[in-house]
Amino acid sequence: MTALPLSLVLIAALIHASWNLIAKKSGGDARFALFTCVVLAIVWAPVGIWFGWRDAGSYGALQWGLIVLSGAIHMAYYLILLRGYRVGDLSVVYPLARGSAPLLTALVATSFLGEALRLLGWLGITGIVLGILLIAGGPALLRSLRAGHGGDDATQRLRLGMQYGLLTGLFIAFYSVVDGYAVKHAGVSPILLDYLGNLCRMPFLLAVLYWLHLRNPLGLRDYVKQMWRPALIVGTVSPVSYVMVLYAATMAPLSQVAPAREVSMLFATLFGGHLLGERDKGRRLFGALCIAAGVIALTQS
Repeated sequence: MTALPLSLVLIAALIHASWNLIAKKSGGDARFALFTCVVLAIVWAPVGIWFGWRDAGSYGALQWGLIVLSGAIHMAYYLILLRGYRVGDLSVVYPLARGSAPLLTALVATSFLGEALRLLGWLGITGIVLGILLIAGGPALLRSLRAGHGGDDATQRLRLGMQYGLLTGLFIAFYSVVDGYAVKHAGVSPILLDYLGNLCRMPFLLAVLYWLHLRNPLGLRDYVKQMWRPALIVGTVSPVSYVMVLYAATMAPLSQVAPAREVSMLFATLFGGHLLGERDKGRRLFGALCIAAGVIALTQS
């Protein structure tokens, strides 16, 4: 990979980790998810309209069905991610979410689709599992759980962070399969898939918010006043990293671009340790490094 695409991927990874840091600090919920979707739809409307005018007229039932399905899966992913950030640490949720998705994909492919991994791939899986264990607390956590002393607040927060991180990774794997099929086999423009998928998320989120409002009034006006700055940043910036990676993929092999993105896990772990004061930053950073190395090995196998 030459300097230009590598620079684009590294900057994209930093942007991705940065908007996740903002989402974590905001403590946002379903209202925040809808707010960022509205911002994205407005800010990126010129790009969406241009690509829609150019490509959308040729789409049939398959393409529109994939766009709607992608939007629904992305909505579930985003809501689970935000929930994970409210109950867990950034340096736990983010690496587990990013690292578990390729692990789950590889396990499904080898178990049910008849695919085989070389030694490098199994070493990659070992690195991901080791990294997950390190982020989860390493031997000390295992000893405390065996001894039955795993009920303190810190351990409960760690458990919830792991659960939501792994669940987020599952949905990342889901949308990766759907989006990959849409782009590679159904001829959907990646940028249009992202923009129209965002528009499809909005009715789903409105339905979720209406259901939540029936149970407990949400106070949307005050929430908008409180959250408009982080929502504006996340809604504006979050598509940028995706576009930069797509552009890098036109100049370098995807097999090199995709693994390089995982450096975002290291950025997120550093942010969690230094900017949010999350504990055990050294061990979690090493765990994130193991996951990133494992993902790179897995994608090269």
